Amino acid sequence: MSLDVRATARETSRHEPVIDLRRQVVLPGDQALFLSESVEGLDEGAHFLDALTPEEQERLRSHGRRLPFLPGKAIFTQGDAHGGIFIIEAGQVRVFYTAPSGREITLAYWTAGHFIGGPEMTGGGAHIWSAEALSDCRILFLPAHTLKTLLVEMPTFALSLLQGLAAKGRCYSAMAQMLGTRSVIERLAQFLINLGDLHGVRDGRAIIINAKVTHDQIAAMVGSTRQWVTMMMKRFQKDGLLTVTPRHIRIERPQALLDMVSKTGR
Repeated sequence: MSLDVRATARETSRHEPVIDLRRQVVLPGDQALFLSESVEGLDEGAHFLDALTPEEQERLRSHGRRLPFLPGKAIFTQGDAHGGIFIIEAGQVRVFYTAPSGREITLAYWTAGHFIGGPEMTGGGAHIWSAEALSDCRILFLPAHTLKTLLVEMPTFALSLLQGLAAKGRCYSAMAQMLGTRSVIERLAQFLINLGDLHGVRDGRAIIINAKVTHDQIAAMVGSTRQWVTMMMKRFQKDGLLTVTPRHIRIERPQALLDMVSKTGR
């Protein structure tokens, strides 16, 4: 809950700031995104290979297979056998779980530097969720047998992978805590706050979320339905919390959303 609701001297002056909204972000933008109580630490896992020397990183790449994926293509599918891990070198990936009813929940959006394909990284078992490319992606695939060899021969890589797994664990723990302890309306308010922190542009006391996001995407993130999200967004507009246009979501009263999450406003 880190929206800065204070107006700057410029914002409170007689001359309103010029708002530049030409570069609209397509969700998730250039860093990871998942359901969390703040935006802190969202992208920690993107740096799990930073401890490797250039030579070690080159060796890692030489043992993998580079795979291109077009937008909408499945990288792996829930129920497929595990065969290794996928390191995102470029592009954006959505990871999601599909219930027997067919309803989907987005677990996370991952970007360059992150790996996907866990938790069974060295083979065995089946994927318990799916991953699809959101944009043109370049993926480095490390097969299970290659991964085992590298883990033995490159201790720095083994340690780096453990740190990457720890970051993934914190991600899914944050999501589980939100789903288990927050009401769906609180999750919606927190998600809007997070989008404002990540992609917000100031306009006086208001915050314009300069990102392309659909009600379907919001519903899959907060664990609800598109119909419910549409209804709540209309309610938020009626209450003066938001203004929604075809291009943007404008948070008119950031403090009201913060109060909703902290329950001080209820």
